[in-house]
Order: sequence, then structure tokens, then C-alpha cells
Amino acid sequence: MLGEGSFDAGVWPTPWQNYDDSQLGLLVVRHIRLPHANLEAPVKLLLTSGGVTNPSIHSALVELLGKPISECHALCVPTAQWGHPMCGPTSVRGFVAAEPVWQHFSGLGWASLGVLELTALPTIGTERWVPWVREADVLLVDGGDATYLCHWMRESGLADLLLSLPDLVWVGVSAGSMVMTPRIGAYFVEWPAAPDDRTLGVVDFSIFPHLNAFPTNTPADAERWAADIGVPAYAIDEQTAIKVIDGSVEVVSEGQWTKFGS
Repeated sequence: MLGEGSFDAGVWPTPWQNYDDSQLGLLVVRHIRLPHANLEAPVKLLLTSGGVTNPSIHSALVELLGKPISECHALCVPTAQWGHPMCGPTSVRGFVAAEPVWQHFSGLGWASLGVLELTALPTIGTERWVPWVREADVLLVDGGDATYLCHWMRESGLADLLLSLPDLVWVGVSAGSMVMTPRIGAYFVEWPAAPDDRTLGVVDFSIFPHLNAFPTNTPADAERWAADIGVPAYAIDEQTAIKVIDGSVEVVSEGQWTKFGS
């Protein structure tokens, strides 16, 4: 999830719009059947709000990779950006080109940096793109709209492929992290065609990102969001990540975070 603002002009987004229930209409989901969480999924997850922003998160990433970042081959996944109204060609270019604003993500000093655009995959055949993913050490999955990203992960087949890649590391920023949760809450849905707020459910908790980064992302806002989410949840700031490996969940933080629910 990214927010309102002129991101394509090189300005970090300002807060996303708040909606009341009448404005959200069909996107307001109070009682839904949640997807089954699969905490035993072999993929290694580093779920962040703002990327690898401090030494603790950096160490967690290197631990998951099992070797230095400079020896790892990364694929950038910009797909979520296309589903968010405040992202576009310039912000996608900035991410995949590792421009300075992405220094904590695509600009970490990878051995190589490629692009995996999920919307293209259904048209080119698995015999081409599956080897690209299998050869990568890490997927860098940028923010935008998590429901849009979820849709294309399923349509492309990447969601299923991940279950067969125990050595692959998934590093998410914002929506790139939220897509792994059971649902994101109507508050974070920006894609007009989203049927609801459900996402992949690889983990059994939800994530409220960018805590205290914007005026509308206060702890009180997070608490209201968590009251309707229906699963345990974490509100995390830009200095916090959640590491998931072999079913074990660990918060890695040099900042502020809150857990809601048991």
C-alpha cells in the first residue's frame, strides 16, 4: 500500500485517503471466510514496511539469504504499483533502476538486478519465466495495492510456484508484505476491481504498515483497523520487519511496532 501524493514527481507519497463504510461500498467486508494460512510454506519471508532500513533488518536479510547481498541475484516485482492510483511509470522505473529513494531495497548492492513483471507472465509460458525465478536468490516485491498483486500472483502461477522454492527469499515492502497475509482491511484497498480485501494467507496475521509515517497512520488508526481485521495483526513502522521461516515468526525492529490479538 502506498499513499496519495505525487510519487511520480519523486516525492514520497503522503497519506492515503480515509474512507467511511458508505464510500467503500462492497469493499467493506465485516464477516468473510478467510483463506487458510500456510505457515509451513517453505518460502522465506522478510515482510517490511519501508525496506531494509537498519542494521538489524539487514542482518535478518543476510541470515535468510545465507550469503552476502553482493553475491545474491535479485528479481524486482513492481506489479503492485500498477494497481495503485499514485504509482506509475516513473515510480516503477525508480524501483527497478535502484534510484536513491530505493536505496534500502533494490539499491542494496545486489550481484544482479532483474525485473519480473507478473502481468506479462501468463502470455509467455512457464517454460520461459519459471527458470528465471528458480535461478534467483530473492524476490524484491514493491508496494502499491496488495489485492492487485494478489490477483496477478494467482493469475501468473507465481503463488503456486513459491511452494516449491524452499531456498527463495521474499522481501516485501508495504503491499509486497501485505499480500502474504489473509486480508488487508478495506482501509488499504485502492484497486477498483478488487472483489474484497482478501489476499494470499501464507501467514496467519495481517499487517498495518507505515505506522506513524503519515498523519492517518497513527497507533489509534491502527487500533481501529485491527478491530475489524479478524486475525492477529501487527502495526509496523519503517524501522520494523517481520521475519518468517519454517513457521516461526520474529519481529525485527529498531523502531515502533504493536501486536493486536493473540
